[in-house]
Order: sequence, then C-alpha cells, then structure tokens
Amino acid sequence: MSENDIEFDFFEEPDTRETAEERPRRRGQRPPVRPPAGLTPLLRLIGLISFAILIVLLLVLWVNGCREDKRKDAYRDYVKTVSDYANQSQRLGRQFNTLLTSRGTKESDVESELAGLAGQQDQITNNARNLDPPGHLRDQDAHMLEAFELRSNGLRGMSDAFRSTASSKNADAAGSDLALQMQRFIASDVLWQDFFKEPTKEELQRIGVTGVNVPDSVFLRNPDIATSSSMKSVWQRVHGAATGGATCTPRGTQLVSTTVLPAGKELSTDTTNTIQQSTDLAFQVKVMNSGCAQEVGLRVTLTIQQSPKPIKSRKTIPLIDSGAEETVEFRNLPLPPLDQKTSVTVEVDPVPGETKTDNNSATYPVQFSFG
Repeated sequence: MSENDIEFDFFEEPDTRETAEERPRRRGQRPPVRPPAGLTPLLRLIGLISFAILIVLLLVLWVNGCREDKRKDAYRDYVKTVSDYANQSQRLGRQFNTLLTSRGTKESDVESELAGLAGQQDQITNNARNLDPPGHLRDQDAHMLEAFELRSNGLRGMSDAFRSTASSKNADAAGSDLALQMQRFIASDVLWQDFFKEPTKEELQRIGVTGVNVPDSVFLRNPDIATSSSMKSVWQRVHGAATGGATCTPRGTQLVSTTVLPAGKELSTDTTNTIQQSTDLAFQVKVMNSGCAQEVGLRVTLTIQQSPKPIKSRKTIPLIDSGAEETVEFRNLPLPPLDQKTSVTVEVDPVPGETKTDNNSATYPVQFSFG
C-alpha cells in the first residue's frame, strides 16, 4: 500500500454530521432573532428619510441664520449712517456756539452765517430722510428727523430774528425772539436723547444686535444761554446797542475761588496748601462777570511753577452774562514737583474796556505729596 492509498478519514466531516440548523437546541436556549422578511429594506428607507430630514433641517437653520445675520447687519448699517449725520449736526452746533460767543462779529455776518448753517442742516435732514429704517426702528427714525428739523427751523429762525430786529431799539423784545428760537435747539437735544438714542439702544439690545454704538448729537452744549436775558445780551453785543453793549461801563471779571478736586478743598493765598497727588487730581476755578456786559471767549490760565519749565494749561469760558458765575476745570495735568514748596497761579484775561484788573488773578503757595 502506498502513501497515496492511505485515507485520513478523521480530517473529514462525516456525511451524517448535523448542520447548525438541524442541531437540536439546548433547553432554555433562545432561537436567533431575525427580522421578518421584508423589514430590512424598510429600516433602510426609514434611515434614508431621517437623514434627508436632518439635511433639510440643517439647510433651514443655515438659511434662517443667514437671514438673521443680514437683518442684524441692516440695523448696524442704519445706526452707523445715522452716526455720521449726528456728528455732522453736532459740528454745526459747535460752529453755532462759536458764532454766538465771538467778539466783534457784525450783525450782517451773523445773519449770513446762520443762514448758511441752516442750509447745511437742511442737507443733513434731507439725507437722513432718504434712509430706509429697519422695521423695529421706524418710530425712532421719525423722532430723529424731528430733532434735525427743529435744528433747521431754529437756525433759520435765528437768522430771521436778527434780520427783523436790525433796526429795533427794543433789546428785551429781540432777546425774547432769539430765546424762542434757542428753545428749539434744547428741544432737539431732548428729543434725540429720550426718543431716539435710548429707545434705539433698548431695541437693539432686545433683538440681540451688538457691535454698534448709538450716537449722541448735542447741538446746544450750554442750555443756560437760551434765556431771554442771555439772548438779550447777545443781541446787544452783536447789534452794537449803546445800553448793555460794548460801550457800557464798567466792564470786567474777577476770580472768585480755586478748589482742589477730588478733595473739594478751596485754596488759600495766605498759607501753604498741601495737595495730595492722585490720578484724578483737578483744579476747579470759579469766575464771575462783575461788569455791565455779557462777555465771551474769556480765557483762564493755570500755572504750576517748576524748573526748568512751568506746567501751564488754558481753558476758555465761551459766554458769561453780567453778574453770573462760571466754572472751568483743569484736569490731566503733568506730574507736579513733589515734596517741595511751589505755587499755583490762576489768571483771568481782562476783557475789552476793563480797568480794574487786580482781582483777575491769585497765587496760591502749595506743596504736592503722595499719600
């Protein structure tokens, strides 16, 4: 017998061996769970449908997100454009204030410049009127336009009032006419603050628009000059009337007091004043118009002596009525000499025609120290 004739029967499965299906189940053993015929394709279909729904939901969320971003961008663009117009109008307010507080300006020049300012404000108003405000800011937009229109009307009314009173002798009536126009500027500032700026800020916060600042727009920085008596003095100065105008006597101002802030300590000229140096150190100077006429462009100078070069700062009081007091503050001064005696001098420039000037300045002995 050869090797090829040897049969290795034990390596082969017997024909009678049971298949897994035919093998008897042991007691307690569960049969394998198989999905019913036709269920597998259904499960696959459900999975595909679920995936498609997820894709649709993601697309909807993406589209809505893009729409929301676009909507918020519309609010930001609107506020930024309004900010440009607000700043332009505020600059006109500064020019208007300079006009009223400049010495020696002729009445015809005042009328002409007021008309020019009114024309510029009209242009700002027209540009703002062409804006398309977002839906939630339509009421605020209307109030913004009202504020601009009040400024246009006030400037034009001021020009007309000066023109109509050019030959008048009644300073009281002229002052009342001018004060009436000035009230329009005050109203425009209140309207802007209370009915545009604050409501716009609240609405932007409510709808989640960030990254934009709602602007201020202050036309009349000093509402105190909008009274009949103050505008009477303005008219007299511009008009050149004899009573209360540039030729009245006496003319003059005086230094009332100098106070150190934040301590609130009034400086003395008789004893050395110890001043604690701090980042919020400031000097508050009070000046009084002791003369007969309204004064404008009043310059106040504060000097701290040190070597080799003194510390010097200047401020200007735009307008001060006869008998009134105004204050100016000197802040953010360079570091003064410490732990040594020096002096602080405050000087108020004389006004035209002023003869008594000994009360226009004061020198205070001081010593600055830390702690």
